[in-house]
Amino acid sequence: MRARSEQGLLVRYSAPDEDARRDAYVRLHERSTVFHLSGWARAVERAFGAERRDLIALEGDRIVGALPLSSCRRALGGSNWISAPWGVYGGPIADRPEIAEQLVSAAMERASDAGARRLELRCIEDPKIKGLTPSDLYVTFRKALPEREEDVVRTFPRTERKYLRHAVERHGLWVEEGHHLRHELAQLFLLSKRALGSPGLPDVWWRALEEGLGTDYVLHAARKGEEILGVTLTFLHQREASMYYIGTSPEANQRYHVTTYLIAKCMEWSVRHGYQLFDLGRSRRDSGSCLFKINQGFEPTPLHYRHALLSAEARVPSFTPSNPRTALLRKTWSQLPLWACDRLSRKLATFLP
Repeated sequence: MRARSEQGLLVRYSAPDEDARRDAYVRLHERSTVFHLSGWARAVERAFGAERRDLIALEGDRIVGALPLSSCRRALGGSNWISAPWGVYGGPIADRPEIAEQLVSAAMERASDAGARRLELRCIEDPKIKGLTPSDLYVTFRKALPEREEDVVRTFPRTERKYLRHAVERHGLWVEEGHHLRHELAQLFLLSKRALGSPGLPDVWWRALEEGLGTDYVLHAARKGEEILGVTLTFLHQREASMYYIGTSPEANQRYHVTTYLIAKCMEWSVRHGYQLFDLGRSRRDSGSCLFKINQGFEPTPLHYRHALLSAEARVPSFTPSNPRTALLRKTWSQLPLWACDRLSRKLATFLP
C-alpha cells in the first residue's frame, strides 16, 4: 500500500484487519455517521462490487482521521470514488482540520492515479477544503427529539396530528419491531420504488446490510390487523436515530397515512431508548419528498457535497429522476411486473450509488 507522510502524519489505505480499530475511532468522533463505519463499506462491496479504498491518518500508532471511500463503476466505463456510496453522508472525519485536508488530498491523488473521473465527498457540513467543486442539489432533515415520548406528537403540524389520531382510533394501526421484518421491507421497498418509476435494491444488499450493520439499526412495521402496510429501517449511531429506508403498500399512505404514522412511532421509540436527534434523511431541493418532510415538521438544511473533478469529462452530478426527459422511462418502469423490476434493479442498482 502506498502511504503518504507529512510532518509526522501518515495517511494510507486502511486494511480490513484494522476495521475494528477504525470503527472504535469512528464511534467516538462527534461528526461521524453510520456510513463511516466499516460495515457500510463491506456491505457496499459485497452487494455492488464497489471496492474499498478507505483511508486513515495516523500519528504514531494512533488513528487521528478517517475517510471512507469506495471505487464505484460507471455504466459507461471507468469509475468514480465516493464517500460514502449508497449512503447520504460521508467525507473526512479527523482530530484537526489540517488532517482532514491531508486525507482529501491523498484521496484525490490516489483516485487520479487510478483513473477515476471524479471524487465525491458527501459532507453534512462545509469541509472548508480548497480545490473542491460544491453541489447544492440536496438538503437534509434533522431535528432534536423531545425529552418525553408523549411530546413527540406535538412536534407535528396540526393536520398531521389529526392523521396520527385517525391511524390508531379509526384504522387500528399498531407497530411491530424486529429484524425478522427484513424480507417485508425488501418487498415493500421494491414496490414503492416501482410506483415512483425507479429501480429498487437487490436482496443481496439487504443481506449484506444485516451482516455488516445489523446491530446498528432497527426495523419497525405498521400493521392493520395482520396486514403489513409499511416497514422502516432506522440507523442508530451515537445519539442519533436516522429513519433511512421505508417501503409501503400501494394504499398505505392514501388511506392510512402510514409514513407519517411510522415517522411518529420511530421518533417515540428513539426517545424511549435515549436518542436525542432524529434524522429523516436527504431529499432533492424542491422535490415532493422535500415538501412532505417539511409538512412533518422538519426544516431543510443544505448538504455540503463536494467534488474533485479529475478528468476533462467529469461533471458535478445534476440528474434528477423527475426530469421530463425521463418521464417515459419512469412510466414504463412503473408498469413492469414486480419480478421484472427485481431482476432489472439487481443490475441497475450497481450504477446508482
